[in-house]
Amino acid sequence: MKRFDLSLYLVLDPDLCAGIGMVETARLAAAGGATMVQLRDKHAGTASMIETGRALKQALDGTGALLIVNDDVEAAIAIGADGLHIGQEDMDARRARTMIGPDMILGLSVETEPLAGAVDPDLVDYTGVGPVFATPTKADHKQPIGFDGLARLVKTSPVPSVAIGGLKAGHVEQVFAAGARGLAVVSAICGAPDPEAATRRIAAEIRKVRP
Repeated sequence: MKRFDLSLYLVLDPDLCAGIGMVETARLAAAGGATMVQLRDKHAGTASMIETGRALKQALDGTGALLIVNDDVEAAIAIGADGLHIGQEDMDARRARTMIGPDMILGLSVETEPLAGAVDPDLVDYTGVGPVFATPTKADHKQPIGFDGLARLVKTSPVPSVAIGGLKAGHVEQVFAAGARGLAVVSAICGAPDPEAATRRIAAEIRKVRP
């Protein structure tokens, strides 16, 4: 049984994190209570992803925060990451599971109820559901679903869900009320002057409402 906590899921953005870098941002976020950290850099090659991922793995060692790699299965395996996250256009979930083996966490993005309902719980461990709101950090995102849409997709998904898309500390209560196990944030931490303090604020809100 894989153990993971989706409650405060940081998705790293190389541009927003440019001030102090993705590794230092992740280290500070983990100190502030981030439970999972995703390395997402759509413009980096596999070699660069592996280099950054290994530095992240070292920075997160002993913090309890898990490292997830977006899209790049080769990098995820080379890094020895805790998991891989794929989108609907990235790779078939069955192929991804075959490549990463049975022990690595596999996350899958879903934007509609049919996609959520089609998730195979024998292959996928969690779904990333959204976007809840429009967000500039992902220019090609689908139509925002809002909290009502989030609740519908979470209910349809056969595996635990994390909400994503323009979410901040003030949205925590609504995210959990919709049935999600947590929220994935980008600019709420990556764009903050003090990533650790920003993470602590979100973590404090989660402690108030988490079942």
